[in-house]
Amino acid sequence: MILNWKLGGLLLGGVFFLAVLLVKPIGVSTQFVILDGMLWDAVSSDIVTVDETAKSGFSSPNAYLNKSGGKYAESVANPLNYSFVFVLAMLGGAAISGYLRGGVTKEESQMPEVWREKFGSSTTKRYFWSFVGGFIVLYGARMAGGCTSGHMMSGMMQTAVSGYIFTLGAFAAAFPLALALYKKKG
Repeated sequence: MILNWKLGGLLLGGVFFLAVLLVKPIGVSTQFVILDGMLWDAVSSDIVTVDETAKSGFSSPNAYLNKSGGKYAESVANPLNYSFVFVLAMLGGAAISGYLRGGVTKEESQMPEVWREKFGSSTTKRYFWSFVGGFIVLYGARMAGGCTSGHMMSGMMQTAVSGYIFTLGAFAAAFPLALALYKKKG
């Protein structure tokens, strides 16, 4: 089943609207920090401690995890919360979608034709540059205090000025980069 992009956009907007209305705005990049904290806590048990004087009941010597009265430290200590489960559900939803579409059966179908024309058909190269690009986007998202989900989608839905500024900046960077990378030969 192939979904029309317009219908997909309306469904995505509906999901964001319901999330904001019923629970809270959607944001994803913070959950990578929570995952890092969980891994850190598995190695060093003193990164998150129970602290009855903290607003959340947890504290951390790490300034970021200790923000907002230990809110992120609490998420590290109790990761099965709405936001972390939402990220896991995104991964599961993507896997289900791929399966329902017939999966990926050929090595070349893992990359767009325009990529193969410009950079070749090496899946190793494609995965490497996808990882590098994802790392840069995630790093930038944390520097900006949120990701495209939080700033662009949820932020604009709530008419936050920062959401509009972030969106303008993202597109101002994306368009020239795409034009430079994928310009026609000759």
